[in-house]
Amino acid sequence: MSQRNMSDIIEAYLKSFLQNTHYLEIRRSDIADHFDCVPSQINYVINTRFTQEHGYFVESKRGGGGYIRILKVELANDAAEVDSMLDLIGDKLSYRNGVAIIETLVDKEIITAREGRLILSVIEKSVLHSLSNQDQMARALLLSTFLQELKYELKAENN
Repeated sequence: MSQRNMSDIIEAYLKSFLQNTHYLEIRRSDIADHFDCVPSQINYVINTRFTQEHGYFVESKRGGGGYIRILKVELANDAAEVDSMLDLIGDKLSYRNGVAIIETLVDKEIITAREGRLILSVIEKSVLHSLSNQDQMARALLLSTFLQELKYELKAENN
């Protein structure tokens, strides 16, 4: 049996509520109490697992009546989803964010798991670092090029 860490458990818990709705409003302290952990653990999960690259938007209001609202981003079609990913990439892309983008594309069935693994193999840290000391720029260029091609393919399928 594989052992899951606290962050995985909290992520799964929050995502279980998001299966039936487009947004979730929580109080950080309530979730921390539920899992008997420090509130910063909840911040970590939200900041790393519920990002735009993963298909979420997070709003927060601080203070006594504060909340954290997690919204699932639903785009009109796959081409719009790819455009959104392209906007997130910019000129530089960390490996972690590249992985998050690929995972989102696989989760939303825009690409297959096999295609995702192939793309990840090309943007791997060791591969890019051996080619250039500008690995974040190279990663951004490679993934952007792939997504542009995918976008045109998706638009052709829809026409």
